[in-house]
Amino acid sequence: MPSLDTNILAELVQRRLTCLEQLRDMGYRQLELIEGTRMTALLDLLAIKQRALLELGNLDRKLDPFRGQKPEHRHWPTEEARLACGAQIEQCDRLLREIVAQEKQCETLMHLRRDQAASDLQGVHHAGMTRGAYVSAPVQQVHQLDLSSERY
Repeated sequence: MPSLDTNILAELVQRRLTCLEQLRDMGYRQLELIEGTRMTALLDLLAIKQRALLELGNLDRKLDPFRGQKPEHRHWPTEEARLACGAQIEQCDRLLREIVAQEKQCETLMHLRRDQAASDLQGVHHAGMTRGAYVSAPVQQVHQLDLSSERY
C-alpha cells in the first residue's frame, strides 16, 4: 500500500505542476491583454483562469493527507521516482512564486489603467462643461455699423 500512496502522490504532483504551468501561461496572456486594454478578452481569460484555480485548489486538498506524512516513511518504487517527484515539487514552488509575482504585476497595471481611465473621463467631463458653457452663453446682439458714405 505505501507504494500505491507514492504513485498517487507522484500523479497529483504532476497534475499540480501542469495546472501551475497553465496558470503561469495564462498570467502572461493576462498581462498582454491588460497592456493592450482588451478588457472583453481579459474577462474571458479570467473566467478560464478561475476554473484552473478551482482545479488547483482541488489538487491541493487531495495532497493534504501527504503533507502530514514524513517523507522518510514513504516507500518509492525507485530512487529515480522519488527524485523526480521532489524536482517537480520544487518546480511547483517556483511556478507558484512566479504566478504570485505576475498577479501583483497585473494588479499594479490594472490600477494604472483604472487611474488613466478616470483621468481621461475627468478630461472629457471638463471638455463637455467647457463646450456647454460656450453653447449656452447668451448671444450678444451685433450692432451694425453703417459704412456707407453719403456724398454731400
